[in-house]
Amino acid sequence: MIPRRAFMKSGAIALFAAGFQGGIPGFLLRAAGAQSTSKGLNKKKVMVCIFQRGAMDGLMAVTPFTDPALRTLRPGLFMSPAEKEGKIIDLDGKFGMHPSLQSLYPFFTDGRLAVVHGVGSPNTTRSHFDAQDYMESGTPFSKSTQSGWLNRAVGKLPEANSPFRAVSLTAALPRCLYGDQESLAIANLQEFAVQVRGNPMAARVAAGSFEQLYDVTTSELLNKTARESFDALQQLKQANMKSYPVTAGVVYPNTPLGNSLKQIATLIKMNVGLEVAFTESGGWDTHFNQGTLNGAFARNLKDFSDSIAAFWADLSAYQDEVTLLTMTEFGRTVHQNGTGGTDHGRASCLWVLGNDVQGGKVYQQMKPLNKENLEDGRDVPVTTDFRSVFSAVVGNHLSITQPEQLFPGFNGSPVPLMKRS
Repeated sequence: MIPRRAFMKSGAIALFAAGFQGGIPGFLLRAAGAQSTSKGLNKKKVMVCIFQRGAMDGLMAVTPFTDPALRTLRPGLFMSPAEKEGKIIDLDGKFGMHPSLQSLYPFFTDGRLAVVHGVGSPNTTRSHFDAQDYMESGTPFSKSTQSGWLNRAVGKLPEANSPFRAVSLTAALPRCLYGDQESLAIANLQEFAVQVRGNPMAARVAAGSFEQLYDVTTSELLNKTARESFDALQQLKQANMKSYPVTAGVVYPNTPLGNSLKQIATLIKMNVGLEVAFTESGGWDTHFNQGTLNGAFARNLKDFSDSIAAFWADLSAYQDEVTLLTMTEFGRTVHQNGTGGTDHGRASCLWVLGNDVQGGKVYQQMKPLNKENLEDGRDVPVTTDFRSVFSAVVGNHLSITQPEQLFPGFNGSPVPLMKRS
């Protein structure tokens, strides 16, 4: 368990938790119910983001299987629609989806899932930490940016009363939600503690319960915005767990990603004012024994696919309100290495899912993977700036009329993958 101590970072409250065991605590359900009934919150447009941390191999997730150079450079990892070469799912005669993504394929065929390939950052760093930081800040050539692009997006939305407006289902507040807009980081909704980083009072806060911690810290540690959030969470009234069940027939993977998306779906169905949600998936740094049909990469992809498919089915009548965007800091080398894996590269791919997405298509500007077309003779070049995708999706779905304001210094064109602009 994480010790209870007060914590504040960039105007955002972080709620931490450990040990998801199913269910949602009564205090949060009742707070949510009070928010929904007393303030009359209606359905909100919700942006859900998943960060695949570790640099996912886009060439194996969505393979340009007709490229002869890829077959040569990846003799042990190459996959195609042929039965003896992995039987990947042919998307368009040129690109194929890994069979572990089978549960996402129906969304592609019905036009709700789009793939963007050759996407990444213009910054050429191969450091996980730096690349993630640049992608989450939205300023790939500046380390001095204090806020994250998702926090800035929240600042462009109409004012709202809900403390659940921006929620990250992670153990710590992600870089993309740093900033002046109030955000919650909740590792899970079952158990939690509150922390305040960098506050001299933190060392002497030793509360035995959430209520005691609230009483101790309200006047001394928390600003007005934070106190309002705690006041909202204190509304312990009449909501019932049974009012927000998982949709009949839906089974989430019992994994960190599956559990996080299940909780995000619950918050959406509660109508508590959620507008931006974030979670993450780890384990994509496949330097050795990457595998093809089986192995760590295939298992990770299946969890990723099945978790998203369950989330989408669970949303039911809320699907029109939600768009899901994935991201990863960079891709992998085109050439496999000597240990059956791939090393840090440049471009990868991402997915966008939603009823307002022009799906059923692989958006890409990739050239053949001949050595002369590769960056540094080894990597898939970045032909689509990640900001071109993020600005298109978030600008459209959340009706942000000037999405370029989310990415200072960026003047590129959005990828035309949304139905309305």
